[in-house]
Amino acid sequence: MSDQNPTPAPDLRETAEVGTAKDLEAVYDISVTVSAVLGKATMQVSQLLKLGRGAVVELDRRLGEAIDIYVNNRLIARGEVVMVDNTRLGVTMTEIVKSDRSQ
Repeated sequence: MSDQNPTPAPDLRETAEVGTAKDLEAVYDISVTVSAVLGKATMQVSQLLKLGRGAVVELDRRLGEAIDIYVNNRLIARGEVVMVDNTRLGVTMTEIVKSDRSQ
């Protein structure tokens, strides 16, 4: 064996970050559906048919509790409702939900 110093290997983290950012450019224009779920309720069809204008459906969440944020029907985060302007609501993410990829 020779005593020559081998060329140092590139930092794998840098290579992975650059490759990943470049690879993501291909998906930037793909549309996804984002849903913010305030809460859920279960009821019988007969109860649903009796609902009319002004009816209140009690949800499984409490006032001030985080709402679920879904992308393409997959839970990705939790957040809070915020006022965007006088006529529109928005959602601010407060927690990213780690999910098991095997699901």
